[in-house]
Amino acid sequence: MQRVVSVVAHLGFRLQALPPALCRPLSCAQDVLRRTPLYDFHLAHGGKMVAFAGWSLPVQYRDSHTDSHLHTRQHCSLFDVSHMLQGTLSLFTNEAGGILDDLIVTNTSEGHLYVVSNAGCWEKDLALMQDKVRELQNQGRDVGLEVLDNALLALQGPTAAQVLQASVADDLKKLPFMTSAVMEVFGVSGCRVTRCGYTGEDGVEISVPAAEAVHLATALLKNPEVKLAGLAARDSLRLEAGLCLYGNDIDEHTTPVEGSLSWTLGKRRRAAMDFPGAKVIVPQLKGKVQRRRVGLMCEGAPMRAHSPILNMEGTKIGTVTSGCPSPSLKKNVAMGYVPCEYSRPGTMLLVEVRRKQQMAVVSKMPFVSTNYYTLK
Repeated sequence: MQRVVSVVAHLGFRLQALPPALCRPLSCAQDVLRRTPLYDFHLAHGGKMVAFAGWSLPVQYRDSHTDSHLHTRQHCSLFDVSHMLQGTLSLFTNEAGGILDDLIVTNTSEGHLYVVSNAGCWEKDLALMQDKVRELQNQGRDVGLEVLDNALLALQGPTAAQVLQASVADDLKKLPFMTSAVMEVFGVSGCRVTRCGYTGEDGVEISVPAAEAVHLATALLKNPEVKLAGLAARDSLRLEAGLCLYGNDIDEHTTPVEGSLSWTLGKRRRAAMDFPGAKVIVPQLKGKVQRRRVGLMCEGAPMRAHSPILNMEGTKIGTVTSGCPSPSLKKNVAMGYVPCEYSRPGTMLLVEVRRKQQMAVVSKMPFVSTNYYTLK
C-alpha cells in the first residue's frame, strides 16, 4: 500500500527492494504481514512471496530474476510498489548530519507537498513530521497532515510510456522526469501518474485507489510488452543505476556528502544552514570527508554486502554495502565506502569474497546509463 500524508504534504510510503538474501521467505501461517491490494493477483500469476519490511511482496514470478531484469531494460515491466511517487530526492537528516531517510518531495499543483518515504522508515518519518506540524501549528501556521492509502504500480522500461499512452488522454510527451499529473487511466479516475522510477529506465508510477489496483494491473498486462517483475529484479536494476538502498548504502551514520548525495542540497539551504546537521554537512561540502560511496566492478565471484574492501597492500579500508552480478553488463558490480584517497575512478583495490581476495576497480556510477525522459 502507498502511504500518503499531507502536511501541506502528502507522505507516501516507499518499499524499496532489498537484496533477495535479505528477504525472508514466507514459511508459516503465523507470519503476520500486511498485504497490498494485489496480493491475490500476485499469487494467481505465480508470484513467489517474501517478507519485506512487514509486507508480503513478490520477489519474482515465473520468469527468472535475470529474464525479468533484461525485459525491463529492453521492453517494460510492472512492479507492485509502495514507492516514490514524484518530485525531487530530498533527505531527512539528524543533528549529527546522518541521513534519517531519503524521500521524494514534490510541490504539487493542488497546493500541498507530496512526500514519499521508505517503508522501513515510515514510523519515524511520520513521528518527525507530526512533531513539526504541531510546532508550526503552535506558531499559528495553517498546516495539516493527512495519511491516505492507495496502491502504487510502477511501469518501468523504454516502452512504458508507449504502453500507458494508449490508456490516457493526457500527452505523456509533456510529462518529463520527476513531474506528475492526475489523470484517468484505463477508465480509473483520480490516478496520479508520475514520470519516475527506481530502475534507471524511463517509466511511470501510478497511484491508484486500492479497489481499482487489480483492474489497472490486469489492463496493463494485456499488452504483450508488459511483464510482471518483483523485488529481485528491482534490486539489480537500481544497483546498475547507482541508486542507494536505505539501510544498506546510506543510514543515520552516513552524511549526504559521504553518500555522494551532495546534489540533494539546494543553494538556499546551503547558504541558510537552516536544516538539522547543517553545521556538520555544509563544512564537508567545502572541504574533505574521510570516506565516500564509490562504485566497484570485478571479475570472479560476485561482491556482496559486508564484503571487506582492501588496498593493494591487503589492509582493510572499507566495506561493500550492496553488490550483485549485473545481468546487463555480465560483470559483478557493487558499491561501498572507501577513504577519499581511494575514491578516484580507475583505482585498483582488492575485495575479499568467500575468504579469497580478488581484484576490483573503482568505477563511475551509474554502471548502466540511465534513460530518464526529459523535454528536448
